[in-house]
Amino acid sequence: MTESKSSLNFLEQIIEEDLRIGKHDGRIATRFPPEPNGYLHIGHAKSICLNYGLAQKYNGTFTLRFDDTNPSKEEIEYVESIIEDVQWLTGDDFTGRVQFAADYFEQMYLWAEELILKGKAYVCDQTLEEMRAHRGTPDKPMIPSAGRDFSPEQNLELFRQMRAGKFDEGERTLRAKIDLASPNFNMRDPVMYRILKMPHHRTGDKWCIYPMYDWAHGLEDAIEKITHSICTLEFEHHRPLYDWFLDQIDEFSESGAYRPRQYEFARLNLTYTVMSKRKLLELVKNALVSGWNDPRMPTICGYRRRGYTPEAIRAFCKEIGVARMNSTIDVVKLENAIRDDLNKRALRRMGVLRPVKLVIDNYPDGQTEQLEAVNNPENESDGTRLVPFSKVLYIEQDDFMEDAPKKYFRLTPGREVRLRYAYYVTCTGCVKDAAGNVTEVHCTYDPATRGGQSTDGRRVQGTIHWVSAEHAVTAEVRLYDRLFTKENPDDPQDPTDYKDYLNPDSLEVIADAKLEPSLADATIAERYQFERIGYFCVDSVDSSSEKLVFNRTASLRDSWAKIEKKG
Repeated sequence: MTESKSSLNFLEQIIEEDLRIGKHDGRIATRFPPEPNGYLHIGHAKSICLNYGLAQKYNGTFTLRFDDTNPSKEEIEYVESIIEDVQWLTGDDFTGRVQFAADYFEQMYLWAEELILKGKAYVCDQTLEEMRAHRGTPDKPMIPSAGRDFSPEQNLELFRQMRAGKFDEGERTLRAKIDLASPNFNMRDPVMYRILKMPHHRTGDKWCIYPMYDWAHGLEDAIEKITHSICTLEFEHHRPLYDWFLDQIDEFSESGAYRPRQYEFARLNLTYTVMSKRKLLELVKNALVSGWNDPRMPTICGYRRRGYTPEAIRAFCKEIGVARMNSTIDVVKLENAIRDDLNKRALRRMGVLRPVKLVIDNYPDGQTEQLEAVNNPENESDGTRLVPFSKVLYIEQDDFMEDAPKKYFRLTPGREVRLRYAYYVTCTGCVKDAAGNVTEVHCTYDPATRGGQSTDGRRVQGTIHWVSAEHAVTAEVRLYDRLFTKENPDDPQDPTDYKDYLNPDSLEVIADAKLEPSLADATIAERYQFERIGYFCVDSVDSSSEKLVFNRTASLRDSWAKIEKKG
């Protein structure tokens, strides 16, 4: 069934019209062009899902291409991490299919010479400070350098000397000759090449001049026969330059099958989140987080380590849609996306994070029985498992209160509750240490309620989880929360340093959690719901056979909403 036009986002409408009129020879080709100068974050995930999703929907092609034109900030570590992130998010294998701007450097250089010979580019000797000072104002044109009036032959010779390493960094640039008084400052003779005498991760020491992004971007798209070059809104004012460069090259000057077009969409902004690569790098370098893959970071690798699934992130990106206007999305939408996904797939297990012993006084000493527990009530095919039950259990400290209020339905002296999958128990009291801390809770059980069901029709209001003390697995559990306490920590109108809004409670480490024995064999690939607590995964970095570490992916409900409501 054909989708109605109203159900399509504006990019889908453009593509469907292009297909209808046979533009680009009926081809659809998109790309994701990251700069390898940092790790990808959730904003990049939106772009990946959009570009890859459009290619999939319209039977087109998708290219992963690195805009590696600035060796001063690029590292092979970033290249490898980006490939891993894109493959994880899309579920596609890009082995042998990754493109690099560096592979096109020679062709870009030849096209630059073409522009020089046409009188459309020149070598400038202004310093960066002079360029800024001479750039002009909206009412005052740019002050040109002497090279603007040199002959094409003179500029070609100077450009070749730049390539040969005859000049120092900052001594010369190649600039496009466009418009000294353009109201769009991107068109005021922008720099095409600068001198950088440093090795490149891919080309080594072959080059000492490197293309600027605006010059390289459209050329890369054209070489790869991209049809729809989709960028975020900050590139909207760069589009005239994107088109101008292509217009000056004979091969692309006529609108044809291989002429790419640029379109812009709103970037993703999330509450309680910083998206600036520079600021994320600052957090890493200042050891305010454990690294780029810290589960509190908004990086794709951070979300992966925290236990997010690619399906959840794709669902989130689909839900928020594609818009032309910038806005900020409530991070609750992302958190709910992972809850919805894990509710369907996560295996249920029992774990006690803050344990206190529960002793069943009338249960036979030394006896252990295996009780049947459901692996996932949302998916019957996951089946059941057996959980050991014995006289001494661990329960959560807050599941017992000696002097409980009226609406407290957990263990308190004289109250009967259900032990999940097990029996009804009635609390008889507790034991305290010299400081008044509860060290043991005591109860009796009803053998006739095995499986958590009574035979006489009586009901209890409270159900608590537990772990057999004799069989429990000890693990470290890390409870992650939002990294910032302020909804907009990066507000440009706020003079406060964004780092002052770091959440001191964004990580709580519980060193001695007690888990049911089946979790001893937990795998990194699996996701788990610790019943009544939240969703967890095995930490992919620090967990080992000697020390089991779990990360909390998400709580079962949005506790922050309650805190904010009270506030």
